[in-house]
Amino acid sequence: MDRFSSLQLFARVVELGSFTRASKEVGIGQPAVSKQIAALEAHLGARLLDRTSRGLRATAAGLDLYNSTIRLLADMEETEARIRSASKGPVGLVRIATPPVLGRMYIIPRLPAFIAQFPEISVEFSVAQRLADLVKEGVDVALRVGSLESSSLVARRIGSIQTMTVAAPEYLVTHGTPTDPQDLVHHKLVSGQTDGEVLPWRFGGENGPWSMVPNGAVRSNDGEDLRAAVLAGLGITHGPSALFRPDLQERRVVRILDAFTPAPVPIHAVCSSGREMPQRVRVLVDFLAAAFAAEPGLRID
Repeated sequence: MDRFSSLQLFARVVELGSFTRASKEVGIGQPAVSKQIAALEAHLGARLLDRTSRGLRATAAGLDLYNSTIRLLADMEETEARIRSASKGPVGLVRIATPPVLGRMYIIPRLPAFIAQFPEISVEFSVAQRLADLVKEGVDVALRVGSLESSSLVARRIGSIQTMTVAAPEYLVTHGTPTDPQDLVHHKLVSGQTDGEVLPWRFGGENGPWSMVPNGAVRSNDGEDLRAAVLAGLGITHGPSALFRPDLQERRVVRILDAFTPAPVPIHAVCSSGREMPQRVRVLVDFLAAAFAAEPGLRID
């Protein structure tokens, strides 16, 4: 059995969800495809695929093998391209998982300089508020905001986020300006959420840390929605300063409760510890660290 060819074929079967479609793509008969996958399962001693009413679906073992396979194929592609082009620079695809605000406002605008320096690297973004599973989703590097739980991931701190409380000037003229976080219970609040759960607001100050779960009529799992709601005068929100920096400069929002600003929240780039970090991933992480260091609202103080 040619294990490398079998792995390539297995990856296409998983992606296409069909022996028949995979056989047409690679130009061999469907029985030959089934035979190769069966041989691979026998070699590993595990079932890799389940048949469902909608086609084929990878088992837990199959998903594990698939994610390892696509990383292996990407590394091979990078090595082959580097050798063919006689280039010593990194080559290949980097998959990055990032929260919406960081990617949209601070990474993508700087990406042209990165691509100019490393023209043989391509970058694929997976944008979501939830935490990405690096192994299951085939992600090379993920940005995590907040304290990290103990895990097998390799983490590098590349920045920090300062949280602030803001409102539109028009809202404050109409409803007044709170002078203490506990005054917020009497105001209209615009709150963030993840997986249906409202995110708590945390404050600092002379009396130590204090937190509350906001109860507002407007909530969203997207930072740009929260920003738009505040600009529309729908209420007060508590979120990353990086999201509101342009609005603060143009005086479209006002920063309040400064005396109760909490400690900065760290930003980490995390990678799987299962293998050595490829050069293409390492240079992207270095780029992200430099990009955040250039931003007053994201640099590590």
